[in-house]
Amino acid sequence: MSSAAILRRQIDADLANRIPSALTPAPRTIRPVAATGIQTIDDLLEGGLPLGAITEIVGPECSGKTSFALSFLAQMTRAEKVCAWIDVSDTLDPESAAAVGVDLSRLLWVRCGLQTMPQARPPAQRTFSLPAKYMVPPPTKKGLHGGGFGSHPRNEVKGLSDAVSGLLKPEVFAPRCAEPKRKERPEKESFEPSTQKIAVERRRTTAFPNKPWARIEQALRTTDLLLQGGGFSAIIFDIGSIAPEHASRVPLATWSRYRAAAEQTQASILLLTQHSCAKSSVELLLRLQPGNARRDEATVFTGIEHEIEVVRRRFAQAPTNVIPIRKPPQRATTTTWKSRTTWAGPR
Repeated sequence: MSSAAILRRQIDADLANRIPSALTPAPRTIRPVAATGIQTIDDLLEGGLPLGAITEIVGPECSGKTSFALSFLAQMTRAEKVCAWIDVSDTLDPESAAAVGVDLSRLLWVRCGLQTMPQARPPAQRTFSLPAKYMVPPPTKKGLHGGGFGSHPRNEVKGLSDAVSGLLKPEVFAPRCAEPKRKERPEKESFEPSTQKIAVERRRTTAFPNKPWARIEQALRTTDLLLQGGGFSAIIFDIGSIAPEHASRVPLATWSRYRAAAEQTQASILLLTQHSCAKSSVELLLRLQPGNARRDEATVFTGIEHEIEVVRRRFAQAPTNVIPIRKPPQRATTTTWKSRTTWAGPR
């Protein structure tokens, strides 16, 4: 045995209590796969999408991400498995999903960004609530000019003291004419009518405002609940219509947590995005290119031809210690698949 192998075993033995297998690479695990329903893609991926992992499908809008995900859901629901679609942009069409073959009774559709407005009171029931001190009658004034406070004696004969004492507040009058008293500002009092309370309740009961990041936060919390509860074989996280600057704000720790939860529950997570944002937490990364229109007939639009590319795939080959002498043949990473319109009919 070489000295390098002996030194490697010695380091692993010394660090076994702190770092198990410090210099030994982790064993490669080949995950089970599920068919997508598209024969060319299943042949390219050697069976389909991996189970218990995150698969990210990247591409611009109208590149076939939704059609690809619906085809995968159709295969899962036909196998009597429960799935979920986290619709961040509220773009899923249930009629199109049913036409593809998705069993809607086994699909949980979460629509993010919907606002639930409470019923407002009619105008006749909107009343103002005054402080309690305004409901108590004022005390009776006693003494000369309301307790001995009045204007200058020269103005008493003219009858101005009663008018001035009624217009001005008691804090204005000084106890002595020769010693003026500093005027104090009264505290401002705010009235809270019931209409303001309704507005506050409306802001609190509004589920989520129509903002991209607010909808993404709701989708992330929903996905956490679905993964913790279990029972879902496939979860589609659709942020394909959200701008990349908003989708990239999701922390990488969130995708890492989803990867661990998916591995534990054996749920397949399909992440539909315009730009790759899950990074190393992704087991399989697919990129879709804008499709080309098909015209099998002279004047009729019959479908779209899409192109898909495998950008990154982990643990694709089975582990082996055999090193071939010749260079192995390179595996194909791109393929095409076609989608037909309803009016074109099957062919």
